[in-house]
Amino acid sequence: MRLLHNPLPSPSPPLLTSFSPIKASILPKKSSFISHHKPLQQLLSTGVSFVLSLGLLVSAPVSIALESPSLQSSNSSLEVICRENEADEVYVKDTEVSKVVSNESIVEEAWQIVNDSFLNTSDRRSWSPESWLQKKDDILSSSIQTRSKAHDIIKRMLASLGDPYTRFLSPEQFSKMARYDMTGIGVNLRDVPDGNGGSKLKVLGLLLDGPAHNAGVRQGDELISVNGVDVLGKSSFEASSLLLGPNGTSVNIMVKHGNCGPVQSIDVERQSIAKTPVFYRLEQIENGSTSVGYVRLKEFNALARKDLVTAIKRLEGMGASSFVLDLRDNLGGLVQAGIEIAKLFLNEGDTVVILASSIWSISCSVIYTVGRDPQYTRNIVAEAPPLITAPVIVLVNKSTASASEIVATALHDNCRAVLVGDKTYGKGLIQSVFELPDGSGVVVTIGKYVTPNHMDINGNGVEPDFRNFPAWNEVNNHLSKCHKQQDG
Repeated sequence: MRLLHNPLPSPSPPLLTSFSPIKASILPKKSSFISHHKPLQQLLSTGVSFVLSLGLLVSAPVSIALESPSLQSSNSSLEVICRENEADEVYVKDTEVSKVVSNESIVEEAWQIVNDSFLNTSDRRSWSPESWLQKKDDILSSSIQTRSKAHDIIKRMLASLGDPYTRFLSPEQFSKMARYDMTGIGVNLRDVPDGNGGSKLKVLGLLLDGPAHNAGVRQGDELISVNGVDVLGKSSFEASSLLLGPNGTSVNIMVKHGNCGPVQSIDVERQSIAKTPVFYRLEQIENGSTSVGYVRLKEFNALARKDLVTAIKRLEGMGASSFVLDLRDNLGGLVQAGIEIAKLFLNEGDTVVILASSIWSISCSVIYTVGRDPQYTRNIVAEAPPLITAPVIVLVNKSTASASEIVATALHDNCRAVLVGDKTYGKGLIQSVFELPDGSGVVVTIGKYVTPNHMDINGNGVEPDFRNFPAWNEVNNHLSKCHKQQDG
């Protein structure tokens, strides 16, 4: 079982290059723009997740045991290398493990995922532990003869929840999510306690026959360093950023196999299929006396933050003194990417977003959730000074959703930007995508979020400050009068 997030159309422009002007009804009419794997196959038997936001966010990994009853193995050879204690994960050396998965086990695992993770955000009468347990008994009371029948049962089971975002993904739909690989080498990292009050980075899952797997990295390995940089104390998001690089280049990693295995230096060739979602150009206004950096972000994938930083720095170098961030028609993507991008514009200590669920354990890279009643909240804040302090206009429309709304409201509520355009979509729920043993998946609502000003945008959307593109003096005047809401 693994976790991921919602698929989005894949953009295919060259990295951070200029692009032909798009039709933008709210952009000034008079302006001069200058612009200087393999398919995702199968994760090893472990929960892997990416928090997504578009209609989905991937939630944090929920690993399954190698002996999971939903996976019936035959002709398998698993050699246990070492185990220091019962709580530790086992490092296994896999040799052509062949799994025979029953239709009943696929349905049961989908049922279990909902039982463990689903957050009912609407009519509470549509879900209860008792009714859900009865549904399991009814569904599994007779044998399921075909795989298509199993998939149909899962679809009906999820539909009964009454949640428009909780749904089934076919193997073909699930396979399109490889571009959300945050590392470029096909591994999913997780922060875990090191037993001494700190944390270490473990390989929670990896793509079978992916770059890291083929180079010798295995589930349960501890990541020690990347290109000689010690990752001790770094978050999984920070480590993933170190691993990213151009396709075809190599990255050296030091890994410790298992809990008591040897430390090995491994060179891995990067094979990311993610394409840049960032486009930028420089606009000259006021008869060429002022330069504005225009940046369009099409989705929040694994390259979004890195490429956005590059674009902003290049535009600053070209003389941009203010910025336009275009989030129109951006349906979302990786939630952690949205959070990290928002931090680029915020002052240290500013609230990015407020996440709510029954239990949240949050790192910089992933969000973990258990249960169903949103009893706990957690403020995600910026930990460093902003990349830029220049005024920002954020362009939004009815298709600005999820992670895009996180970014837009974070900048707006912290008086860093004005919103221009149309009311946003209004999606304040968080989904996780879990892989099932046959390569299909289920998308499950696992949490929700509100804006820094405690506004629940789900089903409501966010109204812009301006419908039409304002003059920059209006923007500066609006921001000068803006006051952040005090916590509490």
